[in-house]
Amino acid sequence: MLTSDIRRSFLKFFQHHGHELLESSSVTPQNDPSLLFANAGMVQFKNVFLGLETRGYKRAVTAQKCIRAGGKHNDLDQVGFTARHHTFFEMLGNFSFGDYFKEEAIDFAWCFLTKELGLSRDRLLVTVFHLDEVAKQVWEKVAPGVMIIPISTTDNFWSMGDVGPCGPCSEIFYDLGDDVAGGMPGTPEESGDRYMEIWNIVFMQFEQKKNGEREPLGKQSIDTGMGLERIASIMQGKKDNYLIDLFENIMERIKRISATDYENTYPSYKVIADHIRSISFLIADGVVPSNEGRGYVLRRILRRAMRHGSLICIEKPFLFDLSNVLVDVMKDAYPELEKARAVIASTILREEENFLETLERGLKILQADAKTIPFGGILNGEKAFKLYDTYGFPLDLTQDILKSENISVDTAGFEKSLQEQQSRSKWTGSGETKEEEIWHALREKLECAEFCGYEKVEDRSDILVIVQNSVEISSLSAGKAFLVTRSTPFYAECGGQCGDTGLLETSTGVFRVINTLKFCDAVVAHEGELISGNLKIHDEAHLKIDYARRQKIMANHTATHLLQAALRSALGDHVVQRGSSLNENRLRLDFSHGSAISPDNLLKIEAMVNEWIFQNLDVVSKTMPKNDAIAAGAMALFGEKYSDFVRTVRVGNGESFELCGGTHVSATGKIGVFKILSEASIGSGIRRIEALTGRKALEYFEEIEESINKLSEKLKCGKSEVVLKVDDLLGKLKQKNHEISIYKQNFALEKMQVTAKNGLTICSLTVSDFSVDELRSLNDVIRSKDPSAIVIILGQNDDKISLLVSVGKDLQNRYNAGQILKVGLGPLNGNGGGSAALAQGGGTKKSGISSAMECMHDAIYAI
Repeated sequence: MLTSDIRRSFLKFFQHHGHELLESSSVTPQNDPSLLFANAGMVQFKNVFLGLETRGYKRAVTAQKCIRAGGKHNDLDQVGFTARHHTFFEMLGNFSFGDYFKEEAIDFAWCFLTKELGLSRDRLLVTVFHLDEVAKQVWEKVAPGVMIIPISTTDNFWSMGDVGPCGPCSEIFYDLGDDVAGGMPGTPEESGDRYMEIWNIVFMQFEQKKNGEREPLGKQSIDTGMGLERIASIMQGKKDNYLIDLFENIMERIKRISATDYENTYPSYKVIADHIRSISFLIADGVVPSNEGRGYVLRRILRRAMRHGSLICIEKPFLFDLSNVLVDVMKDAYPELEKARAVIASTILREEENFLETLERGLKILQADAKTIPFGGILNGEKAFKLYDTYGFPLDLTQDILKSENISVDTAGFEKSLQEQQSRSKWTGSGETKEEEIWHALREKLECAEFCGYEKVEDRSDILVIVQNSVEISSLSAGKAFLVTRSTPFYAECGGQCGDTGLLETSTGVFRVINTLKFCDAVVAHEGELISGNLKIHDEAHLKIDYARRQKIMANHTATHLLQAALRSALGDHVVQRGSSLNENRLRLDFSHGSAISPDNLLKIEAMVNEWIFQNLDVVSKTMPKNDAIAAGAMALFGEKYSDFVRTVRVGNGESFELCGGTHVSATGKIGVFKILSEASIGSGIRRIEALTGRKALEYFEEIEESINKLSEKLKCGKSEVVLKVDDLLGKLKQKNHEISIYKQNFALEKMQVTAKNGLTICSLTVSDFSVDELRSLNDVIRSKDPSAIVIILGQNDDKISLLVSVGKDLQNRYNAGQILKVGLGPLNGNGGGSAALAQGGGTKKSGISSAMECMHDAIYAI
């Protein structure tokens, strides 16, 4: 039975039993800053289980993409060395929110395993929490004769945290046979692989209180999870998850590009096959490699996979190509992979190329350090951190490399150095704000406010809720607060577009709206301050947005769409939006692209946008089914989830066509003009453009014009001649600097001391205010006059002392510039290095200059 068949069978089985089929949520949880990644199927239902949210269904079924590679749940170190561990896996789950409970949940699981999949009941056994007599009785009824093992540990009691929903659980195990080592659950030998857990059923029936007591939940719920890879290994008769069909094509591709024996290097194959899945899904869900948070974990996984590639003799980028195999294997179940195929491959390739440049240098340093450490010794934590900080070696990669030499790493020293340098790699949360419970409560009792701002700039509506200091109140007499109305023309901050501002007036008071926000994807709240009178719930209010501001925002939003279209036209279809921010003053677009955009291309992109503006193209918005919109060519925001019906924005004849819920101008001519301010990198493979439109662009042009006028006056030339005049002045300045440099060299050479002894000549001098380049140039002049000499130059520049040593070619078999340099750096408290021919360094101890020169002379003549 293919893995895809098992997934499909599971979902259809529970759909048939009244469960709502839902898509997997993103691997990066929304509105839960505490979670690094989605690590279980219940993550997207967390607020439902907590009672903060209700849905339009009481039963659900999902195939959830999960990652356990950081934070509380981290299987990264185990991958490759066991048959079961993965950083990426699929969790099949069925859920009940106050609907069915133990009997139905157990019956569903048993029926699916024994009837739908046809597993032998003789190979199945179950565990229950030792105090859960009800679950035990249900099992005896549903599966007479099945072995039931009571477990008294927390392995069979689940809790969401220190407080909140909790309850006993029942696990179903499969006996792989007596040819596999391991004992039954609950026995000392249970750590073996013989009895494999395949399904966990959590009975959420209590609420854990702060005082340690547990109270029955008002709505008892069910949370289950079955690892797809595990059940597939059983159905396909494999003792190792990595031998199932999902991995076949990936493994075959690795075999083709590796020159090693598969049997002897199997752990590395497993690491690579697992990691390419995590890597691809993380990038597809919008994570980019970086040195912090989720991006840091992605980079760690990438580099660990690259390291294992080198262990099986793959010395060139290969993961980017392997990602295409992964996409082909899983795109039917997860269409987002196909949409992100090009971005996944380009992001990986860029990381591989960057890492391979530093890997070789870092490996040489690590290997050199390892040679100085006895077998079973410890690598200094500071050195491990330098490998991380300078050469991109995560700690686990260093540990992995040293494992074969039985050398461990001083992790405490590493952590100390890491904390001193930065704390970015430690997960402290996503940075998102966890929405307060009051908004979840309001979501349950309020209908989603009707947004009429597409058609109206003002409206009348009742005040439904007033929230001040996180407390719902009935009237407002002073201060800041949030107001919720039945309908509103105010656009709530979303999709990169800022929230509207304006006024809300009643017969008794005036409220200034400084921002509009949406909580829990439903509750639109007007944030602001009462500026006169008072307000009460149920008052009818006149809501009026600041339309002049909105017009500027709309111009910037439509211009952002045009900018993305122009980028894709000029650079390629790999360009996709990775974030945006726009308000009345400027717009910002983050997008995927691997290198800086040339000035010529930037001008081309800017001209393209302006041409569309000058054509005054129609901008048409339309609501339609999501699948129809995608089929028609509408672009979706990268990694975003959409509802079944979406709003589309089309410019002209399709110059731009995107899914977008924001507000836009009715024709491009209303944008006025478009001007790019800057283009820069903000992360691996991510670029950012900031730009202006309309009056703000005009103000920018006026500032530039004023600067050119001032330059024209100072240079005493026409505005059109400013560049020529500056070029002329720069040429003259360059000539003068060259003349000054020649003068400085000649002046310094007059003070040069030349000593000759035993046929050896040493040219030494001390200079001031020479740059490093000038020191090198001075050395070249001296060497051109005496190619066989040893040259020593000491330079003083403020508090810094520079030292340069060079040795003639015919003397290098006896004298080494780098060794001579080290002698001189001692009295200077300096550091540096170089080759036998040329070495440079620097120090700070001025009082050591004469001693340094003397020591170097003595050392040279002593050889």
